[in-house]
Amino acid sequence: MSTKYIFVTGGVTSSLGKGIICASLGRLLIARGLKVTIQKLDPYINVDPGTMNPYEHGEVYVTDDGAETDLDLGHYERFLDIRTSQTNNVTTGRIYYDVITKERQGAYLGKTVQVIPHITDEIQSHVLKLGKSGDYDVVIVEIGGTVGDIESLPYIEAVRQLKYNVGRQNTLNIHLTLVPFLAAAGELKTKPTQHSVKTLLESGLQPDILVCRSEHSLDESIRSKVARFCNVEREDVIASIDARSIYEVPLLMKEEGLDQRVIEKLNLPATEPNLESWLGFVEAVCNPSGSIEIALVGKYVEHHDSYKSIVEAFIHAGAVNDCKVKVKWLQSDDLTSENIMEQLHGVSGVLVAPGFGGRGIEGKLAAVRYARENKIPFFGICLGMQCAVIEYARNVCGWTDANSTEFNLDTEYPIIDIMPDQKDIENMGGTMRLGKYACKLEQDSKALEAYGKENVEERHRHRYEVNNNLRYKLTENGMKLTGLNPERDLVEIVEIDEHPWFVGVQFHPELRSTVSNPQPLFVDFVKASVKHAKSNDLFFSLKKSAAINS
Repeated sequence: MSTKYIFVTGGVTSSLGKGIICASLGRLLIARGLKVTIQKLDPYINVDPGTMNPYEHGEVYVTDDGAETDLDLGHYERFLDIRTSQTNNVTTGRIYYDVITKERQGAYLGKTVQVIPHITDEIQSHVLKLGKSGDYDVVIVEIGGTVGDIESLPYIEAVRQLKYNVGRQNTLNIHLTLVPFLAAAGELKTKPTQHSVKTLLESGLQPDILVCRSEHSLDESIRSKVARFCNVEREDVIASIDARSIYEVPLLMKEEGLDQRVIEKLNLPATEPNLESWLGFVEAVCNPSGSIEIALVGKYVEHHDSYKSIVEAFIHAGAVNDCKVKVKWLQSDDLTSENIMEQLHGVSGVLVAPGFGGRGIEGKLAAVRYARENKIPFFGICLGMQCAVIEYARNVCGWTDANSTEFNLDTEYPIIDIMPDQKDIENMGGTMRLGKYACKLEQDSKALEAYGKENVEERHRHRYEVNNNLRYKLTENGMKLTGLNPERDLVEIVEIDEHPWFVGVQFHPELRSTVSNPQPLFVDFVKASVKHAKSNDLFFSLKKSAAINS
């Protein structure tokens, strides 16, 4: 069977949820026994999102092979339980960079380099690279932005050409659009969808399936009207309404028949999807026995997408522990030793989040100290782990000037220092310690108890680390180094024995948490937080609603 390509475009407005629709369709096709991957084509000029502001872009998602990618790849991995790579995220900046590099090397034999055919050919080559690997039956390609955007035009043109290059029977175009409800008129309006499809048609693409995002159900008259004016069959108008959880969307799309229409149009094997385990997970997410509150202390909490994978890992871990994790968002800039008791009152766990730069560091240190001294379960990730080390060096080891050279180059005790191979780097993009690295766990540690095995691999994104020349002071005063990189003897995990659950990790465990395989440290952290909540009357019981139907 030839590899099939499904292109997903969006219209009317951004943030309609193309990534979730792609991930949901991928989940349904995998449940039918097909091998599926998803690729994101982003129209911005940045080569990758690695140097972009979290307020602008949200979380930078890192793959096993060290690619800094769009956060939608996190959704793909979480829903499909697959591992993505550099090839799964392509930006306009990467496309132009590759074309210009080839031109400098003489690959075009002196010809004039143009958007058509050179840019569009390069886009097609990146799309076809996944299909030609032979690893997938279906490649879903999400095109960022909305149709009509100037920066999206080369992608739309590349898709138009590719439909003929691989055979129209091997491609499918799904268009996600908006059917808004106007309160003043008291009715749903299809005109935005009609205009969006018209814009797509002007670029030479006819959608095969329309997914209509709306706050209200689409009745038969609305569906028929959209089909009539947009040149699709009535069965190809799919409603996408608000769900209690993004993980419920695959079930809603199955009810709407999205996967069945894709199967029929692409002539794919028509086995029934097995969604038993997914239904169990959604049931656990939507109907937990109780809830707890965990504080997330970070620099970018006004923009929750900056910590998207952490939030999703909490959902996965909560489902395992039959508990809803409510995140209490705390801006680290606003925390002080004077108000920390008030701010952390009532929480059952504290997570100090990753980040870069010195802003808000003292607030993070105050949160670490409060959690440590008051025996509240604590989890520090990347910079959060470094803050735990700095706080311990200052307040337990007696090095009151201890700091990271990221924040103070002149500190007397640089307990956190830049990695030696990072000192002479000038370019910021794609030059950190990125991707999957090994970690060996020590016996009698929380980490080993959580993972259940001695050797693990996790993803990294950092330039600074625990200073090996000074780490003796930590161990002398009771901090355990329970995870080390075996190749370079770098500290990966720290713990404190005299604490119910105090773990800091240099890596990003949240990036490998999926529905099928919740991240072990998050599961154990939430378990410890539930225990703390029940011991301190902080666990809130919830009334279970009716079970979710398949």
